[in-house]
Amino acid sequence: MVKEQAHTVSSYEQELDQVRGMLVRMGGIVESQMAMAMAAIVDRDEDAAVEASERDPQVDELEREIETLSIRLLALRAPMAGDLREIVAAMKISGDLERIGDCAASIARRTLRLEAGDARLSPGGLRTMGRLVQENLRRAIDAMSQQDSERAVEVWQSDAAVDELYTAMFRELVTYMMEDPRTIRSCTHLLFIAKNLERIGDHATNIAERVYFAATGEQLPVARPRGLPVV
Repeated sequence: MVKEQAHTVSSYEQELDQVRGMLVRMGGIVESQMAMAMAAIVDRDEDAAVEASERDPQVDELEREIETLSIRLLALRAPMAGDLREIVAAMKISGDLERIGDCAASIARRTLRLEAGDARLSPGGLRTMGRLVQENLRRAIDAMSQQDSERAVEVWQSDAAVDELYTAMFRELVTYMMEDPRTIRSCTHLLFIAKNLERIGDHATNIAERVYFAATGEQLPVARPRGLPVV
């Protein structure tokens, strides 16, 4: 009987570790997608843009596997307290990571539609915003892998800066379009790229909130720090 219980506990821990491992792997792929999307923007690297899109199915498959195994753990193992929070958080985080992958792939595809002569339209804020979002995503994934509530709070607090950069970029690109209608097509692509960066920042913040709850059992405030709205 004791051996049977030990085997059950061991199997449970193995399955929980499997969820953790898949989540870390998923985070690594998404982080690389984000890096390739930024290379496509900054360096006009078409190969990076193509690869960012091609990695999306891997992310989708990992999300399905994490969800399946998490539901199995909930149904058959009846986890409690910290383990229960971690498993539920894993399912939600995998959804956020999947959406980050979608946003990175969208950025890459839109970058391929920009013409060489459009480079003059790309404001410096896009590069700055991308770097900040990349850093927030990296810290969110680190917080996730280490169950680090303090780092999660840092990510949560940094989202306001991303919002403010997006607002500034929106106004700048709209000004370009008003001054020269010939830039409308290119600026529209850049606006969508900026919006996808802003969404990645939001999903990184979601991950931070879920990590904080899983680690502490407490919720961060409902009202997030926000930058200036687009008007």
